[in-house]
Amino acid sequence: MRRADEGNETTVVEFIILGFQSIPEVQFILFLLFLVTYITTVSGNLLIMLLVVTDHHLHNPMFFFLGNLSFLETCYTSTILPRMLASFLTNKYVISLNGCFLQYFFFTGLAGAECCLLTVMSYDRYIAICKPLHYTTIMNGRCCLQLAGGSWVNGLLASAIVTCLMPQLTFCGPNEIDHFFCDFTPVVKLSCSDTHWIERVTFILASLFTLPPFLLTLISYMYISNTILKIPSSTGRHKAFSTCSSHLTVVTLFYGTLVVVYLVPKTNTLGDLHKVFSVCYTVLTPLVNPLIYSLRNNNIKKALR
Repeated sequence: MRRADEGNETTVVEFIILGFQSIPEVQFILFLLFLVTYITTVSGNLLIMLLVVTDHHLHNPMFFFLGNLSFLETCYTSTILPRMLASFLTNKYVISLNGCFLQYFFFTGLAGAECCLLTVMSYDRYIAICKPLHYTTIMNGRCCLQLAGGSWVNGLLASAIVTCLMPQLTFCGPNEIDHFFCDFTPVVKLSCSDTHWIERVTFILASLFTLPPFLLTLISYMYISNTILKIPSSTGRHKAFSTCSSHLTVVTLFYGTLVVVYLVPKTNTLGDLHKVFSVCYTVLTPLVNPLIYSLRNNNIKKALR
C-alpha cells in the first residue's frame, strides 16, 4: 500500500478495490461471465447504432434517441468492466486516487445523462401518442439535438461538480473499497476528513438530476396510458402500446435497480446483495437494453433482416 507523507499526516495515494475477492473459488468463472457480457453488450449496442445511422427507415426522433442511448450504454459499461476484467487476469486490484475519481466522474456523469435521456425518450413517446398531429413540428431536428445534448451536458456537469470536490478530502487509511468500482459512498466513507458538506452537495445534485427526470417520465406515461385507454379498437391500443413498451421496460429496470442500491438501507446482511444489484444496473442493464429493443421493436427487426 503506497502512501505519501504530508507534514505529520500520512495520506493514501491509491485504493484497493476488493470487488469479488471474498469468493476466490469463482474468480475464473466471473471473468468469463463478465467478458462475455462485455463483448455482447458492446456488440449489441454498436449494432443498434449502425442500424440507426445506415437504415433510412430509422431516421426519426425515436431512433435518434435510441442511438444516443446505445452509445451512452457502451461508454457506461466501458468505465467499469475493462478494468474489472484486467484485475481478474492480473490479480492487481490497485487504482490511484486520480484514476478512482476519473472512473467516478464518467460513471456518475453517464448515469445522470441516462436519467435525462430516458426522460427525453418518454417525452418523445408522449408527443407521438398524445399529440400525433404536432409530432413532426415539435420534434424537429433542432429540438432533438437540444434535448439529447442537454441530457449529456446535465449529467456530466453534475458529476463534474462532485468530482472536483472529492480531491479536497483527505484519505489516511484504510484504503480498501468494498465494491467493484469507485462509487461515491464506498470512497467517501474511507475519508478521515469531514465529509458532511460533500455528502450534502451530492445529495442535492442527485435529487435535482434524478427525481425530476423520474417524475417527468412517470407523468408522461400517465398521459400516454390515459390516451391509449381511450383508443376504441384493441388493435389500435396494442399498436400504440407496442411503440413505447420497450422504453417502459428499460425505464423500469434502470430505476428499479437504482432504488434498491441507493435507497434500501445498507446493512451487513445486505452488503453482498447491494453488490449484486449494482451489477444489475451497471452491467446487465446495458446488456439487456439492445435485446429489449431488438426483440420488441418491429422497425429494428425489419432493419436487422
